[in-house]
This record gives sequence, C-alpha cells and structure tokens, in this order.
Amino acid sequence: MKGILGRKIGMTEVFDQNGKLTPVTVVEVTPNVVTQIKTKATDGYDAIQLGFDDKREKLATKASIGHTNKANTTPKRFFKEIRGVNVEEYTLGQEIAADIFTRGEVIDVTGTTKGKGFQGVIKRHNQHRGPMGHGSHYHRRPGSMGTMRPMRVFKGKKLPGHMGTLTVTIQNLEVVAVDVENNVILVKGNIPGPKKGLVIIKSAVKKPNKVNERPELVSYVTEEAPVETTEVVEETVTEEVIEETTAPEENAEVSVETTEEEK
Repeated sequence: MKGILGRKIGMTEVFDQNGKLTPVTVVEVTPNVVTQIKTKATDGYDAIQLGFDDKREKLATKASIGHTNKANTTPKRFFKEIRGVNVEEYTLGQEIAADIFTRGEVIDVTGTTKGKGFQGVIKRHNQHRGPMGHGSHYHRRPGSMGTMRPMRVFKGKKLPGHMGTLTVTIQNLEVVAVDVENNVILVKGNIPGPKKGLVIIKSAVKKPNKVNERPELVSYVTEEAPVETTEVVEETVTEEVIEETTAPEENAEVSVETTEEEK
C-alpha cells in the first residue's frame, strides 16, 4: 500500500500514440512530507502521516508547528494517514513525489463531494415526479411515508435533506500519465470533489500492484520541432508605379476642361 495527497485541478482530454482520446482529471501533487511514522509497537498499527500544502507560520497553531518541526519542514495545511504501508521504507521528513505511481497503475481516489445544500427527493435520490396537471396535488413530493403499521417512519426513508459534502472513494481508476517535472498525475475519468479540493490517491484495495499496459501520450513525447525561419521582403516603390497612379488624375482634369470649352 502506498499513497499521496494532491489537489484536484480540473478535467481535460489527452491523446495517446494510437490516436485514442481519453478524458482525464489533472491532480497536482506537490511533494508530500512524512511528518509522523506510526508502528504497532507504539500505536497499535502501521501507518505514515503525510503533510501537504505549505502554510504560513502566522496562521498555524503552536501544536502543529511543533509537530512539523520534528520532521524539519514548514507548517502544513493538511495532514492525512496512509495505513497498511511498510513503515521501514520511510523516514521522518522524507519527501514523496509524483513518481511514487507509474503509468497504467490501478488506484483508488478519495475526496469530498460538492455541497448542494438542502435538496428534494428528485435531485437527492433521483426519484420521479408526479403529474403536472392542475388537478394533481402531487408534483415533487416524497410520496408515501410507509405502511399503516407501526405508525411511524422507518429509518433510512429517502427524504429531502442536506446533499453533498460526503467522503467518497472511487475504486479501480487508472493512472494515464505521471509528470514529475510539473508534479502532476493524470487520472482516467472523473474523481469526487470540486476544483482545488483535497484528494487522496492510494493503491487499489481490490487490485493491488496491478499495472495495465498503456501507450505513452502524444503531448508528453519529447521531440525537437524544427524551427521555421521567415524572411522579410522589403517592397520598393518605383517611378513607373508613381506615374501610373498620377496618370488617371491628369486625364480627369483634361476631360473636365474640354467639357467646359464645349459649353
């Protein structure tokens, strides 16, 4: 098991060398810092704590500053644990970059969904509406609350309420490309959360250590493009062109004089 914290940037489309288009989500993963290592001897389980996104010391608490000082790093905005890792492979203060994952690797992505506020059953639970005629008194209501007995509403009944802001994990996604220079991971498909939202990328639970064969992207192939040179041609105006432009004006004046003499 391995993981890294990142920030969702948005979605785009990429092409591979075979000309296939793939929709991807761009995740920015600036280097994470290992701020704490937990073992079974001290904490009862194996895990590492990662710090992500630098924060000004003025806005950080004294407790968090003391915690990050042990790892010789700056205050962080987010702290998350990654369980089930081999703690012997990590050291306190170690930086984890995007190259922890490879192209074609199967992963799980966890994020917080967008908040929609208070919504009805049609938007919240995808229920159908009733007739919209004037005689119908049932349009967008939740419907029956249950049977006559036991004279109460059962737990779990789909009713209007707060929608969104839930922690959701999408499993068995695929890494399309890894850009170490720009600290970016391209994930196939969509992932939960709004733009600039925190996401956690971990190894797939159902398919650990699985790597699919995926061709390299066209936009990430480094090829030196030929440099095109443009020549500037200066245009010269000759005397012949000037004479041709002035000739119609002289003819026009002569024609006017002849017409006056005829009159």
